[in-house]
Parts: sequence; C-alpha cells; structure tokens
Amino acid sequence: MVSEDRQTGEVLGACSRMVQERRLGARLTVVEGTGTGASAAVDAQEGLVAGALPSDTPSSVMADASTLMEREKSMTVSYGDRDVFIDVIIPRPHLIIFGAVHIAQALCALGRHLDFDITVSDARPAFLTPERFPYADQLLVGWPDELSGWLSFDQRSYVVVLSHDDRFEAPLWPLLLRSPVRYIGAMGSGRTAAARRARLAEAGYSSEEISRIRGPIGIEIGAESPAEVAVAILGEMISTRRQAQTPLELNGRPRRPARDARP
Repeated sequence: MVSEDRQTGEVLGACSRMVQERRLGARLTVVEGTGTGASAAVDAQEGLVAGALPSDTPSSVMADASTLMEREKSMTVSYGDRDVFIDVIIPRPHLIIFGAVHIAQALCALGRHLDFDITVSDARPAFLTPERFPYADQLLVGWPDELSGWLSFDQRSYVVVLSHDDRFEAPLWPLLLRSPVRYIGAMGSGRTAAARRARLAEAGYSSEEISRIRGPIGIEIGAESPAEVAVAILGEMISTRRQAQTPLELNGRPRRPARDARP
C-alpha cells in the first residue's frame, strides 16, 4: 500500500510535469466526506497518471473531469456525501497562424494580450521576420507539409489560415481536419469558402470534418481594417474556447465556485 504522503507527492509530481509539458489535465481531491484528502492526477490524453480516489467513488467523476478539462473550468462536484474538487490544469492556448500578412501582425499583438503562445508560419522568409512579428513566440519558414514535425496540433491549438492560395492550404487539411484542434479558421469570402468546401468534399472529407473550418472567418462585426478583422477572429476563438452557449452537463452536482473550494 502506498503511504498517503508518497501518494500526494506522486500526484503533485505528475501535475508539475503536466504544467511543464503544457498538457491539459486535472488534480482531483476529496475535500469533504469519506476519504478526505485522497487525490489523483488525470491527463486529458492518458487518463489517470498518479494517485487514486477512494474505491467507492463513482466512476462518473472521471467523465466529469473530462468535461471540465474540455471546458477549462475548475469546480467542486458532489457525489452523494462526498465532494471532489476537480482542479483543471490549463496550458496556454496555442495560436498557430499560417500566412505572414497584415492581419497576422494584428492577431499576434492582440493574441499576446490574451496570453496565447503564438506561432506564425509562411513560406516567404522576407515576410516572416522578428521586426514584423515582435509578439510571436515562434516563427517557422516553410510550406505546411514541411513543418508538420515542428508543430503539435492538439486540443489547445487554435489555427488560423490567412493564405488565399490553395497550394498553401491544401497540405494543411490532412493535418488539421482529423486532429483534435479546438478551432480552425480560414480567410476568404463566402464564395471562396464554398469552393473550398467543394474541393474538400471531392477529396473525400466528410461534411462533419469540413464543417470544422470557420469560413468566412470571424464573428460578424462589419470588420474592415486588419485590426478589426483580428478582433473578429479572436472573438470567434474565445467563443469556441469558452463554449458560452453550451450548457455545462455533469453527472455530479456542482458545488462552490473554484475560488472558494481549493483545499
């Protein structure tokens, strides 16, 4: 049997690794009821990675942890007479921009204020310079299919495609449409978006996969300047991230807000 101190150390160590590796996860801790103090670490991709809750804890707590990780919300949830605090580990979201155009510059500046980790990619080195993109964390020169090994398209990724050239877009769709990225937006008019959907359907992508692409990109605010278009795009990304219009459905009963429930 693992001692309580050792188990706590293993859980804290696992949570620390998730923070360092920028992985989405959660620490589950019994804060009231039988087994108070028991804790476990859960990785969004790997499941339980350290510790354990009492054996009679309903298995639905893991489903609720997955829901809260997806919604990026920490919360105390009640399961009968036992309260479990689900403390979500939220890595910085990753904004990946393809196309070093003026809108990309505005996206970088605004995205930095929203605490995005920002990567900009373009095949033209003359356009992709630190002087033009001082707020980017990473600049990658090359065509999308050449850079796939340098990028991770995971559930913390928000991808914006600003090129109008299908030669640049086409290599991206196999990487993005069947990946877990949170947001995919592509620049272009309604006619451009319709032509893109037709090409992808002909290439064998399902309607569900194709519908993941937001195009025309951004919420409708009548944007005209690059900065205004960037605001519209980020607004759509924030709405996707927060899922403001989607009710939060849990198996357990939500209790106190996270700020009042930390053990």
